[in-house]
Amino acid sequence: MEALAVIFVVVVGLVFGSFLNVCIARLPHHESIIRPGSHCPRCQAAIAPHDNIPILSYFLLRGRCRACGHSISWRYPAIELTLAALWLLCWLQYGPSLQAFGMAVLSFLLLGLAAMDAETMRLPNAFTLPGVVLGVIYSGARCQHWMKCAVLSASWAATAAGILLAFSGAYWLLRRRVGMGMGDAKLMALVAAWLGPSQALLVFFLGILASALYGLAISIGRRRFDGSIPLPFGSFLCAAALYAAFHGHRILNWYMGFFR
Repeated sequence: MEALAVIFVVVVGLVFGSFLNVCIARLPHHESIIRPGSHCPRCQAAIAPHDNIPILSYFLLRGRCRACGHSISWRYPAIELTLAALWLLCWLQYGPSLQAFGMAVLSFLLLGLAAMDAETMRLPNAFTLPGVVLGVIYSGARCQHWMKCAVLSASWAATAAGILLAFSGAYWLLRRRVGMGMGDAKLMALVAAWLGPSQALLVFFLGILASALYGLAISIGRRRFDGSIPLPFGSFLCAAALYAAFHGHRILNWYMGFFR
């Protein structure tokens, strides 16, 4: 029975990963995720159902469109496998519970936003705003006093967005150029709504640290240290949030241990 449950979770994760690929490809460009159906971005040929099976079709087609032979991005199987792995982790860590379902939804949102920001430097409202609302609902549903917890969650989300906007404003005053945008503020609101204030602070710190190290590595490689290289900060925040969702409490408990 346990093996069947694992197989079911992985298969469903692969299917939703395929749908997430559609969202990643279309939402940043304000395109419908319903119509037209799946098609090759190069020749626009419709993709037959047997060529749209997660993971399997990619390898059977050797990563190329059947109609025109144009290469298919490795991002498609990578997203499908990653979401399936994250959903399996939710099942193994939390079992059949509301928390497992919530973390699965959060993983879907964060993985999609990370890929969209990495590819287009955009964090679409179609993911961030519903994500904030779902986070407030999730926080309320997990609490006995659901209304109080939902209001607290909404307050944390608003505070997190406000803090990030304050940082963005300060950066603009110092450098006279935009650093973090509204999308990043909405993303932090989403993270705070789902994970709470302490986890949101951890995510912010890890996101800044990771993006700074990545930017430094890119600057060294290009021998350019003027700070003008654009970075998908939202992608680093999403990666940090995914880590915090599963291991954040351990990090926080370890840190707080120094003050006991």
